[in-house]
Amino acid sequence: MCPHHSFKQSNDRTLKSLLRRRYSVALNLTPLGDRVIIEPADEEASTSSGGIIIPDTAKEKPQQGSVVAAGPGRTTDEGKVIDMPVKIGQTVIYSKYAGTEYAEDGTDYLIVRESDILAIVG
Repeated sequence: MCPHHSFKQSNDRTLKSLLRRRYSVALNLTPLGDRVIIEPADEEASTSSGGIIIPDTAKEKPQQGSVVAAGPGRTTDEGKVIDMPVKIGQTVIYSKYAGTEYAEDGTDYLIVRESDILAIVG
């Protein structure tokens, strides 16, 4: 085995471990069907470019976030499960008023249906 190969394996294991720790809270929830749990991106700055302070009620909700869990997929009328197109760790853009908000351990999450996800970033 070449040293480069073992270094890559070590880095892959470290990355997987970090991802597991990063998303472990959301994994206590198991989304059903075609639902996806998203951790929304941080909100925009609270002041405008002109220095005007924007109150929380006037701020735009983020429409982008990271997938932290995904259900098995949508079930057709014939009982066939169609796999989810999104995977854990991907950044997605979702509909503005989509989903149900959920908070756990000080972290906000959004539970949305796959059809509310508009695009995968990257």
